Amino acid sequence: MAKMPLDNPSLANCPIARSLSVFGDTWCLLILRDAHMGLTRFDDFRSSLGIAPSMLTKRLTTLVAEGLLEKQRYSQHPPREEYLLTTAGQDILPVLLVLGAWGRKHKACADPLQMPVLVDAETGIEIEPVVIDQVTGIEIGKRAIRRQT
Repeated sequence: MAKMPLDNPSLANCPIARSLSVFGDTWCLLILRDAHMGLTRFDDFRSSLGIAPSMLTKRLTTLVAEGLLEKQRYSQHPPREEYLLTTAGQDILPVLLVLGAWGRKHKACADPLQMPVLVDAETGIEIEPVVIDQVTGIEIGKRAIRRQT
């Protein structure tokens, strides 16, 4: 995976561009999705995603290097490690849920009833994410924005 070059000042200082330098890869986001669903082991990620082992190794290495996952050994003989979400990895969940909601609305598959629905593990109620500005309480996307430097 080629990292997004951040040598242009408008990219180097942009939090969206800096985030995409990590998350701009489909596999990384899907690995994080699966980690939030409780997967921790290489074979589980591979089975869920159908990804080539070499590609999965590279993506897991990136996510560990970027501080989103951490490796923890669960077996000495043979040596085996699992991948656990860090605080930074946990903080990506709202972004994943908003991306999923956008996809359900704008990129539905041929049979929308086949699309998985994410539900709260305790209540079983479907999660319908909305992004609110913490300062004003206004829903993001309902007003124009501008960049201030």
